[in-house]
Amino acid sequence: MVPALAATIAGVLSLWSWAVLLIAICPVALTFAMLGKRYPNAGGTAFFVRKAFNQRLEKSIAWLFLSVIPVGVPAAVALAAGFLQPLLPEWLNHPLIAQVITVVLLVMVNLSGAKASGRIQTLIALSILALVATFWWYGDITPNQLTMPSIQAGDWLVIGSALSVMFWCFVGIEAFAHMGEEFKSPERDFPIAIVVGCIIAGAVYWACSVVIIKFHAYGSPEFDAGSIPFLADALFGPQAKLIISLLGFAACFASINLYTQSLSRMLWAQARDYKPSSPIARLSSNGIPANATFAVGGVLLISCFIGEWSQLDLEFFVKLANGVFILVYFMAMLAACRLLSGFAKALALVALFTCIVMMAFVGWSMIYALVLFGFLLYQIKPESQNKHINAT
Repeated sequence: MVPALAATIAGVLSLWSWAVLLIAICPVALTFAMLGKRYPNAGGTAFFVRKAFNQRLEKSIAWLFLSVIPVGVPAAVALAAGFLQPLLPEWLNHPLIAQVITVVLLVMVNLSGAKASGRIQTLIALSILALVATFWWYGDITPNQLTMPSIQAGDWLVIGSALSVMFWCFVGIEAFAHMGEEFKSPERDFPIAIVVGCIIAGAVYWACSVVIIKFHAYGSPEFDAGSIPFLADALFGPQAKLIISLLGFAACFASINLYTQSLSRMLWAQARDYKPSSPIARLSSNGIPANATFAVGGVLLISCFIGEWSQLDLEFFVKLANGVFILVYFMAMLAACRLLSGFAKALALVALFTCIVMMAFVGWSMIYALVLFGFLLYQIKPESQNKHINAT
């Protein structure tokens, strides 16, 4: 979806947008890697903020991150369901039914544990790499089409505008931070996983954009969600439709699966720290936050019904979610400036500046995140005040 949206906004200049975004995200990714290496915790950014500042900010960030469930994840679920529909029998071929099936599958995979989920993610990632490589082969991509377009002075504004939707492709860095406790050796493996993951993801998105631009598979609402099926039909013929639908569903599912894991672990971490007697704070016999996973799945189902009823477009939801994630990243980088030292602190300052620039590019979408964050700060009382109220 995102390469087509970016090309709709910036055309061939979106190739520069991907390069700019990958360079800009590297300091953020490295800073998250250093934080995750030193403070592996299921609380992710909320935990980093508590270590650096206080519990009030921690709770605000935790609930801000959870607020992406009703705006960001349903957009991805709707997109995944669009790929799933052609695979369903005719009596189940309805957008809402496909979304419900997607959410049920998400819950089932999450309940299977991080190791099994990781294997599924790896298989899906290899399938996506194979698909993009096949597009290049059958699309006859030549060296001339890999030449970056020339840039005029006024083009940088267009390149920046495309970043407002493209940032969606790297929000998994924050989601990944919640998986720190799942690593056997986070000090060694966590930085490698984040940095290598970002580089591979950026390269694949750029490669996909090259094909989309060559075949002009952008510029309309139909292409925003259907550029990949269009390319498959153009390059392989209609016989590849079912395979592409399956791969498309798998690709979307991989993204939402990571979000669901991180959101359920964030919810469980907050309950564990502040409401240890609540059902959400319990782990299953194999160490899975099952009740938190069911809670996230329930909210997702409700959001899918609301999203289907409201008929708002995907770009609207993506931009709202991006505003939330950029603010979460900003707070993580701010925490890193206090928690880290030396070169790591300097890198965190660069990453902090990157987040500020991204806020400017996202524009009006930041209002949702900022207003929500301000409301949460106002509603959540300082810890000392809570103790006084409890004593009374």
